[in-house]
Amino acid sequence: MEMQIKPSAGAADVQKVTDLIKRTVRNPQNIEPSKISKKHKIKEKYLQTPTAKKPPKREWAPRFWLGCDTFAWVRLMSKGHFAWHAPHWYIGASTFAVSLGHTVLKWFQQGLYGSKIQNTKFKEDPVFIVGHWRTGTTLLHELLITDPNHNFPNTYQCMEPNHFLLTEEISKKYLGFLMPDHRPMDNMKAGWDRPQEDEFALCMLGLPSPYLHVAFPNQPPIDQNAFDISSLPRSTQRTWKKYFYRYLQTLTFRDPRRLILKSPPHSCRIPMLLELFPKARFVHIVRNPYSVYPSTVRLWKSLYLKHGMQNPDNRGVEEYVYSTFLNLYDKLEEGRKQVPANQFYEIRYEDLIANPLQEMESLYQHLNLGDFGRVKPFLQSYLDQNATYETNRYELSNEETSKITQRWGRVIEHYGYPLTKSDENPDKSSLIEKISPTNPTIPMDIQEISPRDRKEKNQIQLTPSAISPTLNRIAKVG
Repeated sequence: MEMQIKPSAGAADVQKVTDLIKRTVRNPQNIEPSKISKKHKIKEKYLQTPTAKKPPKREWAPRFWLGCDTFAWVRLMSKGHFAWHAPHWYIGASTFAVSLGHTVLKWFQQGLYGSKIQNTKFKEDPVFIVGHWRTGTTLLHELLITDPNHNFPNTYQCMEPNHFLLTEEISKKYLGFLMPDHRPMDNMKAGWDRPQEDEFALCMLGLPSPYLHVAFPNQPPIDQNAFDISSLPRSTQRTWKKYFYRYLQTLTFRDPRRLILKSPPHSCRIPMLLELFPKARFVHIVRNPYSVYPSTVRLWKSLYLKHGMQNPDNRGVEEYVYSTFLNLYDKLEEGRKQVPANQFYEIRYEDLIANPLQEMESLYQHLNLGDFGRVKPFLQSYLDQNATYETNRYELSNEETSKITQRWGRVIEHYGYPLTKSDENPDKSSLIEKISPTNPTIPMDIQEISPRDRKEKNQIQLTPSAISPTLNRIAKVG
């Protein structure tokens, strides 16, 4: 008979069982549950027979292409030659049908609000959060929008940019079941009201975007020249700027507060963004590239699986991450030279999570975003509410570590991170996300595992397999 301790068991009882396991692990087969309970006075309510695990909750997550109007949908899919795999044909057909409704609603919104949107002025130029994927851009976005003076595009407004003035409130009320509780690539919360990348809105509007690659993951990357809009034909540049500016006007018409925008591809568009908004602020967040690599690979694989129109074979994902990383930072460093010093601020992810209030205060002062004392209580409330957030865990092989050092070495050194050479110190090739020692409630960046940590980690993993099945569950609790 197997046993397990309910999560409600007291810490003292758990420690007693753990101590028993350590003393009896050499010959556990003869241990009886009744003896354990009697010897250590564990109440019967803490012991129960194991039950079958419940299947994970199924979460509905429509493809984000579902927000396209008909013209945008056909334009985007034609770039991939409609190379849908058989299991995804119904998605293509249903998206086309829904796009007809989006087109009609788009015309209604234009008729009702077109001239008002066109005449909308920005009281203050936006703040753009730039940086590579998985560097903490979402965290920084959520911190900045705690400021009551800041506005942001939410998920619904990014996925339904054609008519959200008409449909947002009713859709959020009755279509909430379409959104999963968390994002597919990490543990960050998801929902219609959560802040979102405006790059998705550009996709829904049919504009060139490197995110189109997600729809056709088994083909060579599509629209990769859209990272840098200046590389597109002049007519395409004018169209892109017009629709992007109009989308931000629509957001501002609905809410006139200063916009906080986050989109990694904007890292390559700083000159163009300055052309549209000469007084815009830019916040660049950077993170240890050895941490960024595995997290970014997971990101693209999860997006291919959830939102692709093909069954992804994931060939070439790693190379795509390597090459896109270098291109993004080359363009970012080139563009930042055109930004006045008081409009650009750089922050490390590691510093932000270690001392969030201190780092945010420095950011506010440098960019002159207003009185930080007014914002501090809202930031503290957000940190308290998200104190139990858990980051994903990754490990790098020696080969991966060596390749990251080889391919990204100049960027790693440029931002002041130490180069890791697996042949010099194999232990440094394994990385794991931990909790910040300065604040145990805030997730820390992926850190190097010391030999002592590695030994303890291996013990935790191996101990359950060294004891009898009868004590497996209790060992996991201990």
